[in-house]
Amino acid sequence: MKNINIAVDAMGGDNAPYEIVKGAIDAVNEFGLSVTLVGKEEIINEELKKYNFDKSKVSVVNATEIISTEESPTIAIRRKKDSSIVVGLNLVKNGEASAFVSAGSTGAVLTGGTFIVGRIKGIERPALGTCLPTTDGFTFLLDSGANVDCKSSYLLQFAKMAAVYVEYVMGIKKPKIGLVNIGAEKEKGNTLTKETYELLEQSELNFVGNIEPRDIPFKAADVVVCDGFEGNTILKFAEGLSSALIGIIKEEITSGFYKLPAAFLVRPFKKIKKTFDSEEVGGAPFLGLKALVVKAHGSSKAKGIKNAIKQCKIFVENDIVLKIEEQL
Repeated sequence: MKNINIAVDAMGGDNAPYEIVKGAIDAVNEFGLSVTLVGKEEIINEELKKYNFDKSKVSVVNATEIISTEESPTIAIRRKKDSSIVVGLNLVKNGEASAFVSAGSTGAVLTGGTFIVGRIKGIERPALGTCLPTTDGFTFLLDSGANVDCKSSYLLQFAKMAAVYVEYVMGIKKPKIGLVNIGAEKEKGNTLTKETYELLEQSELNFVGNIEPRDIPFKAADVVVCDGFEGNTILKFAEGLSSALIGIIKEEITSGFYKLPAAFLVRPFKKIKKTFDSEEVGGAPFLGLKALVVKAHGSSKAKGIKNAIKQCKIFVENDIVLKIEEQL
């Protein structure tokens, strides 16, 4: 069996290092892989004292600096060579780790991933993927924020990478690919979407045509492709809307006439909340690099980090990088 070691940024995110360390240890105990925690050694070792685990499967690599979300990603990656993000990405580059997980600065993770880990040969632009909750599981959105300006050739590659990822990581054979657009008709959209439609239609992918954003929650496709500007806008709106809806539902079932029977609604309400919980997936994979880099949500707790590491395990076991190279 392939030895899998995941490098984890122990200093990134709102809940570092305690939730990050806990999530990493939970992953080690549950999945039997190894992790390398990167960050301030003394702090990490103090956290590790709280848990029982196989000490041969957990190592710590010291990194004295932290990249904040307020810093310029490019400048920070260049100047802070001893930051937990740069040190962790270099572990992957040098083959000492199979993948990297961070809940830290999105810009720094994406910039560092591109310049340190490097792109797969032939990939024009790596892209950030996000699982959006639907009435029947998830739809994979690519790109969700890494590339604001795109060419049609980029979007074709996004679709190919997403198809591989969804098939082997999420277990959906021959996934349906949709193109985000303002209408379902082929002639709708701007120059980018029209050109991309032609490329997807001519490809061997299971392309189902244009998908309007309102149809994404009903899983009109397993994968929806767009540029990073549109994707990030869709993602941010979905996050805000789901939070608002959960808040409204919670308020309604715990007030007025509904207060007494509210106990009967706890179970379905928990199910709804779980559907919209980003921690269930763990993070957004940055596809198109020579190894997997996963950007966990900045507010991730232990469950989210554990599931991000699980995602890395599945990715490595299925040799997704090789499969993406073959697809190209």
